[in-house]
Amino acid sequence: MKNKTTYTSAGSGDPIVFLHGFCESKEVWTDFSKPLQQKFSTIALDLPGFGDNAQGIADYSMEGMAVYVKSKLDELGIKKCILVGHSMGGYVGMAFAEKYASMLSGLCLFHSSALPDTDEKKDNRNKTIEFVEKHGVEKFMQSFIEPLFYSENRDRLQKEIALMKEIGTSTPKASVTGGLAAMRDRNDRTNVLKAVKFPVLFIFGKEDGAVPLDKALEQCHLPDNSMVYFLGKTGHMGMFERTYETRKALEKFAETIYG
Repeated sequence: MKNKTTYTSAGSGDPIVFLHGFCESKEVWTDFSKPLQQKFSTIALDLPGFGDNAQGIADYSMEGMAVYVKSKLDELGIKKCILVGHSMGGYVGMAFAEKYASMLSGLCLFHSSALPDTDEKKDNRNKTIEFVEKHGVEKFMQSFIEPLFYSENRDRLQKEIALMKEIGTSTPKASVTGGLAAMRDRNDRTNVLKAVKFPVLFIFGKEDGAVPLDKALEQCHLPDNSMVYFLGKTGHMGMFERTYETRKALEKFAETIYG
């Protein structure tokens, strides 16, 4: 039986902490982070409600998850780190930056955003919550996962799509609906981006339906110090779709910060 733990830690050196997205788990970073462990210490967390951290969650809000991340970093003795957040993990990263800026050496928004949901997106979240309540998580995953990947990449990434479906399907219904409501209700944190003193790395897919190009351009210039990477023929899952390029971008970002 698999030994369950709410985080993984490997490598040595300055810390890079990874936060997964909605209906994902720390597993999405397993292969991606391995080469980075030659230079850095990598920590991947299961956010409250997901992966091996799915039991007894009372607060799915981005602020609540940020408090959890802080408590985990304290527990691990990490006083300062680069935080990498994919999608919903980036929303948590922004909430963390608002509350605990002094703990961040840098932040990577990996297919993520500081902007709030539009009214249209909020409406879609509500419809999705209704669908999951009525039809269940497994049925939802059948239509949710594949569109996260750019259409031309899906054939070669069947193994990764299957992994995502497996992780998603094992997510409790309460976490799916709780996560959707929390993302719907999250705050606009563009002012946080304007205020931060640490560098911010943005990684965007040009074919990403979740973070469209115009929304990416609205925010990537806001921090005092930002690095921006736009990837063609890439959807929402750059860690799988463009593993080498996104990892190299993150490595360069970390080396710039840590020296």
